[in-house]
Amino acid sequence: MGAQTRELTAQVPVELADKLDILAGRLDRSSEWAMEQALAAWVDLEEERHQMTLEALAEVDAGNTISHAEVVAWIESLATDSPLPPPHR
Repeated sequence: MGAQTRELTAQVPVELADKLDILAGRLDRSSEWAMEQALAAWVDLEEERHQMTLEALAEVDAGNTISHAEVVAWIESLATDSPLPPPHR
């Protein structure tokens, strides 16, 4: 048995809808299929971004940070003959 589905609707700019139709046609797929693929990819990306944010916040909470002064010193050194290595913890 297939996965359960739920219909969604959205108002999108005409230019975006036209591009979707063209891309779907190139793949010999329906616009609905292309929208599902695009939405799934966006959801995956946002879930990954959220997870990375949580990991970064945990690093900050653990004190694994680089000071602003260290970053500025490194950036300013890049324009010199003796650039500093990137700061790290």
